Amino acid sequence: MKIRALFLSALAAVTVAGCAVGPDYQSPKTQAPVNWSEAQLGGTTNTAVPIIAWWKTFNDPELNSLIERAVATNHDLRIADGRLRQARALRSGVAWDLGPIINGSAGYTDAQQSKNSIPFNTAGAAGAAISSNYLFHTDLYDAHFDASWEIDVFGGKRRALQQANALLASVEEDRRDVLVSVLAEVARNYIEVRNFQQRLAIAHKNITAQQDAVDIAHSRFNAGLSSELDAKQAEALLATTQAQIPLLETSLKHGLHRLGVLIGREPGTLLIELSQAAPIPAPPPEVPVGLPSDLLRRRPDVRRAERELAAQTANIGVQTAELFPKFTLTGVAGFQSFALSDWFTGGSKYWSAGPTVTWRIFDMGRVRSQIQAANAQAQQSLVVYEKAVLTSFEDVENTLVAYANEKTRYRALGDAVAANRQALKFANDRYANGLADFLNVLDAERSLYQTEDQLADSQSTVSVNLVALYKALGGGWTALEQRANTSSVNDSPR
Repeated sequence: MKIRALFLSALAAVTVAGCAVGPDYQSPKTQAPVNWSEAQLGGTTNTAVPIIAWWKTFNDPELNSLIERAVATNHDLRIADGRLRQARALRSGVAWDLGPIINGSAGYTDAQQSKNSIPFNTAGAAGAAISSNYLFHTDLYDAHFDASWEIDVFGGKRRALQQANALLASVEEDRRDVLVSVLAEVARNYIEVRNFQQRLAIAHKNITAQQDAVDIAHSRFNAGLSSELDAKQAEALLATTQAQIPLLETSLKHGLHRLGVLIGREPGTLLIELSQAAPIPAPPPEVPVGLPSDLLRRRPDVRRAERELAAQTANIGVQTAELFPKFTLTGVAGFQSFALSDWFTGGSKYWSAGPTVTWRIFDMGRVRSQIQAANAQAQQSLVVYEKAVLTSFEDVENTLVAYANEKTRYRALGDAVAANRQALKFANDRYANGLADFLNVLDAERSLYQTEDQLADSQSTVSVNLVALYKALGGGWTALEQRANTSSVNDSPR
């Protein structure tokens, strides 16, 4: 009855205590800009960002396929999944700390006592009788359960569970951050592969044209209509363009190898699949980027920093609880006997139970130091969160201006290519009619090749910058999680 009363009193103390020691976490107040300073440029708008798979806006089936494979088999994602499973297991372990610890054991002991250890005199007839009847050899059978339960009066264990929940959430956000990075890496490398294929095609086209110019220059020289200088200059321009081919092929192979690893396969896996050249994925005409206030709910790195701050705040409570006494209920009950035959009979029962109080009275200096350290860690986490917020704003602003300015550059390069094509036509006509020397033709060919190559590279940069913008906005993971949740519901038994 006394134990039962103590137990009920402990439960009442927990109920009365209610709130745990330490600060209660509150999300930090963040001042976000009203609008993006670089929005409304290059087709971007402040309209809300829908939950979409952003890579599908490029309308490229091959890119969609690569994304699907990377999400399924990318090694960085698999590592992040493993960390998430680990965090879930650790959180489950912390939750079990709130309940009692119950252990069961059973054993057998064979003991022989020394006769010389008997503490009384065995001399004489009476002593001999005692000695002969004394039990020097024993068999002891024991089976019992023991339990202990620390009553969480001051909330240290509850704070520990809050900390574990926050840490688990931070690991989930870290996994999402890895996912966003993988999606962006696959898209960026795929766009660059198509870019190098386009630039190789441009280089080969110009090599063909320049080879024709070399042949014409040699023919005219052999006919005495021009000097050998024209032929040598044409050969030099041709060799310069041919020298670009190995560099472009090297960059193309590097991109293909990187894509293979990103989808969790061997580097050469995609050499055949992507061997056929295809256009560079083009961005959509309009890109909604939402408002700065929306970004904080979408960026996984910001969400992770906020959860880490919550975990460190809960840790202050964990350490503060060490200032107070700990109340523990302990008990043991079982069966013990010298004979196997009556081991589990009523006469073999035994039990004990009672409360225990422990208090680190003479270790308060260390406890207070740990509390100070926990407060310092929480302050660091707050600064990390504030920095993550500012960095996220900076990333979006930078990618917005890069995307808009590259689109402007792309349009200018398109005009330059058109003008250079006209210039080459005029130079060829004037040279054929003897109104200009061959150097004008070579200069026009060189300018056309350079601007065509720059135009293809700029087209790729526009798309890559858009991928960087989607990454800065924290895009992609919401669409995949929504699809995963839908699939799990559809696949569940009805």
